[in-house]
Formats: sequence, structure tokens, C-alpha cells
Amino acid sequence: MRVVFMGTPEYATRILQSLLKSVEIVGIFTQPDKPVGRKQVLTPPDVKRFILENGLDIPLFQPPNLKDPQIAQEIEKVQPDFLVVAAYGQILPKSILSIAPCINLHASLLPKYRGASPIQQALLDGEKITGVTAMLMDEGLDTGDILAYSAYPIAPEDTAITLFDTLADLAARLAPQVLQRYEKLQALPQWEVDTSYCKKIKKSDGLVAFEDAKKIYNKYRAFILWPGIFLKNGLKLKKIELVDTASSNTPGEILAIEPDGVVIGCAKGRIKVLRVQPPSKKEMAALDYIRGKRIGVGDTLV
Repeated sequence: MRVVFMGTPEYATRILQSLLKSVEIVGIFTQPDKPVGRKQVLTPPDVKRFILENGLDIPLFQPPNLKDPQIAQEIEKVQPDFLVVAAYGQILPKSILSIAPCINLHASLLPKYRGASPIQQALLDGEKITGVTAMLMDEGLDTGDILAYSAYPIAPEDTAITLFDTLADLAARLAPQVLQRYEKLQALPQWEVDTSYCKKIKKSDGLVAFEDAKKIYNKYRAFILWPGIFLKNGLKLKKIELVDTASSNTPGEILAIEPDGVVIGCAKGRIKVLRVQPPSKKEMAALDYIRGKRIGVGDTLV
């Protein structure tokens, strides 16, 4: 079985590792290297890093977009039986979709959370269940027929870190199973009644105020990798816990100082802040921060 693989982040790398054990990968597509960090160091995507570190002798392509007719010609040359796509970052044009069946491993239970940030959006919405969908791609944004699902119950302590890890494992197991059983699977159209879309995350999405403790905590879980959560004054809340979701408090008031952190009131509910990072400074314990500011119970954190 000949497969062209298309993917970019670590989620995709895990799926690629699984497929390498069971199929012949005849080409790999990933996004171009991008400048990262303050020094803007040109950095390869995780899929490319994996290929280079393991010395894999597989043709690698990093086109800025897929609309160039030459791209489709390059794929046709290797005569794939399937294209497998996982968090690639671009919509495939019809010229590529028509070459061979294109199967996408999307990190949500479609049709819910189509788009760029399904894992984060599931956490933002406080979902109790998520999973991976194997989908037969069409020209729309995650609108193709469903081939298979693999579901996962979200635990209260799950964050984007743990969900990315878990769903990558689910997708890595599901992908070879779908390819091996493809001829026996019946592709089912998506129900449009539960359709939802999630946007690309912006840095400004991490801004929080002490209004609703549950919403703050869900933002923390969703944005723990990037952009994090931060107050209007630039103070980053690096580690927090949810204390309660129903009490009424003065927003931002320090309600208690405990051995491991500071309990902060929200208009609805309370959170405990364990670690913070002031602007242009290193991360520190929340206790050290309030001592340095000479504030305590009854004062406000902002």
C-alpha cells in the first residue's frame, strides 16, 4: 500500500510513525520552516524534524501552497493508493483530491469543531467528550464523509497538552486500521444539525478578567501551550486551579493565602493561582509575587 502523508505538528508526527510500520510512505508534505521566538530562528515543523533526526529516505515537500499544478503532478508520479492528512494546515485543491482517496484524521467528533483549533475549542466549551474522526476529504473545510470515529472522555484535569497527546495516540491507532479496512467501510455523510467551526487562535484570546472562574480555568486548559492566559496589566497566570464555580466575590480580591498559592475571587467562583510571570520577568510562585508587591488578603491582584 503506497501512501502520501501530509502533516505538520507533533500530532501528525505520531500518526506518521504509526503508518511507517504498516504501509509504504512514498512522499511527505509538511509546512515550510518558520521563524520562531524572539530571535526568529528558522525552525522546521515537527514532521520534518522527525524525518531528519531519523534519516528517513522519503521525498519531502514543503510548498508554500498546493495550488501550483506541479504539486499535483509530483504526487501523481509516485502513484499513491491513498493520501493521509493530519493537521497539515492547508485545504487540498480538487487537483490533488482527485488523485487518490484522501483521508483526514481530525481531532474532534465531526461535524462538531471543524477548523483549526478543535482541541482547544472543546476545552473552552467545557466538553465532556471528544475524539478523532477519520474523514474522506472533499473541497470543504472538514465537511467530508465519515469513515470512522474514536472517542475519548475528557477528564476535568485534562489540558491541551494531555488532549493533544491522547488524541494523537488515538489517531495513530485509527489511521492504519482505516487504510486496511477501507474497502469494507461505508462512508457516511456528516449531519449538518450539530455543525460548528473553530477559529485560528490569536494571542489576544488569552486575555482574562476575574469574571467567571470556570471560564478562566477552561481558557487556562485550552491555551496552556499558547498563548497562555494573562491579565490586562500583562501578568501571566502560569498555573491555576479551579476552587469553585458558584460563589459571588469581588473580582480580583485576594481571599486567602495558602501554602501553595493564592485564592482569588471572581464575580462568579474562585480560582487558586499557584505560579505567575510578571511582564519582562521570570516565572515565579504566586506567593513570592504578592510578597514582592506587599499585598495580602483583602487586596486585589490587579
